[in-house]
Amino acid sequence: MSIVIGQPIPPCEVPATSQLTFSPLAAKGKKLVLYFYPKDMTPGCTAESGEFRDRIEAFTKANTLVIGVSRDTLKSHDNFRQKLELPFELVADTEEVLCQLFGVMKMKNMYGKQVRGVERSTFLFDANGKLAKEWRGIKVTGHVDEVLKAAQAL
Repeated sequence: MSIVIGQPIPPCEVPATSQLTFSPLAAKGKKLVLYFYPKDMTPGCTAESGEFRDRIEAFTKANTLVIGVSRDTLKSHDNFRQKLELPFELVADTEEVLCQLFGVMKMKNMYGKQVRGVERSTFLFDANGKLAKEWRGIKVTGHVDEVLKAAQAL
């Protein structure tokens, strides 16, 4: 069962870039955007991460912390962050702790084969740590602006 509107993230700790550990307490007193994406260095994920990067000042002004999550390794994340100059942390959910909590693992078609992967999804938490809004199975174009508007409205 995944987290629903009005619920906080259960306590957990997952490795993140910059030798940090992600915990729901990391955003205490701030709004939090967790965006789940399938894979580092792929076109859609690069575009989405770049859009979050390009709007990071607006998210910061809205007292909102942005964190990307995928099943890639820390090494892959470090390379991805460096290549895109991402000013926020990426969580290496290699054990699928967060993916399971948020119910983002889905069967997808890739080149005619069924594969299990991350469904592109975004979750916005209020400053009290409760889920305020979610977007599942999203398309990249225009999505980050929609998330930013929702964060500003909280």
